[in-house]
Amino acid sequence: MASKNFLSVGDAIPVFTLNDQHGNPVSSSDYEGKPLVIFFYPKDHTPGCTAEVCSFRDYESEFQSVGAQVIGINSGSVEEHKGFSDKYSVTYPLLSDPGHEVRKSFGAPGLLFNTVANRITYVTDENHKVAYIFKSLMRANDHVSESLEFLKSLAHESR
Repeated sequence: MASKNFLSVGDAIPVFTLNDQHGNPVSSSDYEGKPLVIFFYPKDHTPGCTAEVCSFRDYESEFQSVGAQVIGINSGSVEEHKGFSDKYSVTYPLLSDPGHEVRKSFGAPGLLFNTVANRITYVTDENHKVAYIFKSLMRANDHVSESLEFLKSLAHESR
C-alpha cells in the first residue's frame, strides 16, 4: 500500500478504510458518487492544525452545498481525535492513520519528528479522481478557501 509517488491531478485515490473519532470504520468507498476533500494534517491540538480543522468545520455546510464530504486524517489515535473533535465540535470524520499507511498510499509528504512534515489537501471529483491539490504547511486556513473555491468553480462550470 505504500507509495513513494505523489498522486497527481487525474489519478484515482487509493481506496482506504480507517477508524474515525468515534471508533467507527470509514471508507472512501462509503462516499461513492460524491467529491471528497481529504486533508492530511500534522497533529491535533496544535495551533495551525486546530485552526485548519476548525476552519473546515466552520465551512462544512458550504462543502455540503456543493456535494462534497470533508475528511481529516493524521496519525493521532481514535481517542485523541475524539477528545479533539469533542472540544471543537467537529462533526466530519477525523480518521486515525497510526501507521501512516493511507498517507503513504497517497504519496503525501513524509515525517519529521514523528509527525507529518507538511499539510496537504486532495480534492476529488465524484469518481474519486484527484481534481485539485493544495499543499502548504504554513497557510493552514488557505486549505479550506482553496478547496472550496475550486469546488464552487466546478459546480459553476457544470451548470
